[in-house]
Amino acid sequence: MISYVNRHKKRYDFELQEDGNILWTGNFEYCRYGFPNDYSDAYMRYSDDVDTDERLTLGEFKNAVHEHGTDINRRYSMLVLSDLSKIDMVDPSGGPYLSSGYNMGLFSEKFKGMIISHFEMTHDGYKIIIKQ
Repeated sequence: MISYVNRHKKRYDFELQEDGNILWTGNFEYCRYGFPNDYSDAYMRYSDDVDTDERLTLGEFKNAVHEHGTDINRRYSMLVLSDLSKIDMVDPSGGPYLSSGYNMGLFSEKFKGMIISHFEMTHDGYKIIIKQ
């Protein structure tokens, strides 16, 4: 088990599980969490509106839809929704802020190379799902 004490002197424990994921426990009374964007409806509408020859790829669309003041932003940004089935960021008051894509090696060599995919809420914290 690896322990981390944040700037508010709150302790968080990280324990490697048999399934290769990490159990994160501690005080989550005051905590922010986030969900990844779901671009499927917005991109589908965009694809219906634009000729195939001029169409952006999904990756290009994901960047363009967030460029404020552009036609794509005005027309399609309100169609970008949150994927409520997956938590991709957890930030308890005082830290640590963790998000998908982070390397858990910042806490210990034991976790080096373990990249966060997403989080699952548990009774006393979060299960950090590691990319396989």
